[in-house]
Amino acid sequence: MKLSFSDEDEKFRAEVALWLFENLVGEFEQLKFRGGPGDEHMFPLERKKWEQKLAQGGWTCIGWPKEYGGRGCSIEQQVIFNEEYARAGAPGRVGHIGEGLAGPTLIAFGSEAQKQKYLPGIAAGTALWCQGYSEPGAGSDLANVNTKAHFDEAKGKWIISGQKVWTSLAHESDYIFVIARTNPNSSAHKGLGFFLMKMDQPGIEVRGIRQLTGTSEFNEVFFDQAECDADDIVGQPGEGWAIAMGLLNFERGVSTLGQQMQFQNELNQIIDIAKANGKSQNPTIRQRIADAHIGLKIMRYNSMRMLSDTDDGGLQKEALIYKLFWATWHRDLGELAMDVLGPEAEILESGPYTLTRLQAMYLFVRSDTIYGGTNEIQRNIIAERGLGMPKEPKITA
Repeated sequence: MKLSFSDEDEKFRAEVALWLFENLVGEFEQLKFRGGPGDEHMFPLERKKWEQKLAQGGWTCIGWPKEYGGRGCSIEQQVIFNEEYARAGAPGRVGHIGEGLAGPTLIAFGSEAQKQKYLPGIAAGTALWCQGYSEPGAGSDLANVNTKAHFDEAKGKWIISGQKVWTSLAHESDYIFVIARTNPNSSAHKGLGFFLMKMDQPGIEVRGIRQLTGTSEFNEVFFDQAECDADDIVGQPGEGWAIAMGLLNFERGVSTLGQQMQFQNELNQIIDIAKANGKSQNPTIRQRIADAHIGLKIMRYNSMRMLSDTDDGGLQKEALIYKLFWATWHRDLGELAMDVLGPEAEILESGPYTLTRLQAMYLFVRSDTIYGGTNEIQRNIIAERGLGMPKEPKITA
């Protein structure tokens, strides 16, 4: 694994920093250090414009192959880009799911027609995507999804019915990728399909979920005979599980580098407050800040390790530990933030329910150890897939 950067990489770093310095100004100035989990509701229209600004500068999808609108950047350059993006305080990406999940999945598993149809919009920052995985009865276990898909021969379309939940930014998205059961008699990971669907159509209803933070950045999504074009299933019916698992590799891959930028900004804010209010003189707080810094560095280097020597989009087994590690680290960071704030942590900035960034972060991170696979699910994955231990016994009636 490489831990240093070449002269060419450092020139790339300077290019990224200069572009951000010259362009994160004017109407985009207000977006600095905004957006991301717990703050996704802020400036949605302006952040969509920012996506297109990035695209005009050639800074979306930089790790994609050039023939699909990317820059073909190396892992090292993608790390550099995310470091400079964080250093500049650039906003959380509303195009993250399209660029980091849908796009790489289509490049790896999609047909050429699907790539030509969907990738240009993602690269241009004009087509936003959301993820239709979790369901009320299958939050962390995709093998239990019950959303159904059947092919209507008369219409020549797939018909989708069911419900998804915790669908981040569904209310802002143009498209959704959906895991649905193509064989009604199948169970577990068999008989699934991976579908690409337009959000703006009859039969799809988005209902915001009001969260503890007072905002609604994720949603319930209901499908009632919603339609999907015949050629918008990725792979073959019944192959959805393999596609879904391939996508999760990308979720644990390069996109993690972008996530770490948010964490670094939050930690920097906590350190600044501790210096200002004197909490940095408290030995226990100092140790916890040091532990948080070390944890963030561990995340960065583990990301680089698991991304090294991956030519086929697959990841090293080190990727299996990532979700459990960051979710637990982020939950602890929220508690550290409250302890650094002291009594101010319990005072609202203004009425009726306006939270500061750190207050919102503290409340939001309670969900980090649940969504995207609970800590318990992650430990089973590490034990069974990483360490080769026997599967957890199933409870039977």
